[in-house]
Amino acid sequence: MASAPQTQSLPLFYKELIPLSRQDHAKYKMRPPETAPFLANVHAVPVTVEEFPMVQRRMPIVFSVGDDAVPLALMGLNEGVNLFVDDEGKLTDNTVYLPAYIRRYPFLLARLQPESEELSLCFDPSVDWIGEFDDGEALFTDGEPSEFTKQIMQFNEQFEQAGQRTAQFVKDLREMDLLMDGEVSIQPEGAPQPFIYRGFQMINEDKLREMRGDQLRKIVQNGMLPLIYAHLMSLSLMRDLFGEQMRSGKMPQPDAGV
Repeated sequence: MASAPQTQSLPLFYKELIPLSRQDHAKYKMRPPETAPFLANVHAVPVTVEEFPMVQRRMPIVFSVGDDAVPLALMGLNEGVNLFVDDEGKLTDNTVYLPAYIRRYPFLLARLQPESEELSLCFDPSVDWIGEFDDGEALFTDGEPSEFTKQIMQFNEQFEQAGQRTAQFVKDLREMDLLMDGEVSIQPEGAPQPFIYRGFQMINEDKLREMRGDQLRKIVQNGMLPLIYAHLMSLSLMRDLFGEQMRSGKMPQPDAGV
């Protein structure tokens, strides 16, 4: 049996992580889940740069704090609030684009040993839709990965590649000093004080306008500029999410953090 990935902490959603094994999981099948309970109380999910055009239509895109910032799609403005799924984790609107980070769960490519460069397909065994079932998609056929598993592997490989491109995008933003601490103030009618959201990063529009010609040409040629504007345009949706939280009774507290 292969050893579990050597990680100090697990990514968002994952409770456990073990490598998929043809010996241990030869009879395992996956039933497509009808709900995503793991998502019900999650308000921010990582996204890749390729997803910006789809995400920015319905969700604000911000950047996490810290040097290793990642883009995040906001599905709510406060921790524990997700406006796109109900309490059981069922989508309230089937037309909403779900980020790939959500769709890859419970699978994940991980290193089994810290010194290894090879990534192995792993999964979270705590989910109840993978196991030795009579029905569902087989993960192995005649001792070999099934076509279904090969598709999962391909999807995860593409996600990893997209993650590398996203990390480069954020690195370029930081090198050009375009990221700044974000703050959004929303003043509801009749409220004694505004609701202030902090704890995220955003692109500094003033510095973007002041960029030198050679820097501007660079971000036009390498495709960064449309991504930057997708992020900036999406920020107006924070007020839409705020209004939806008010209507649904999921009232945020003043001076909150994203």
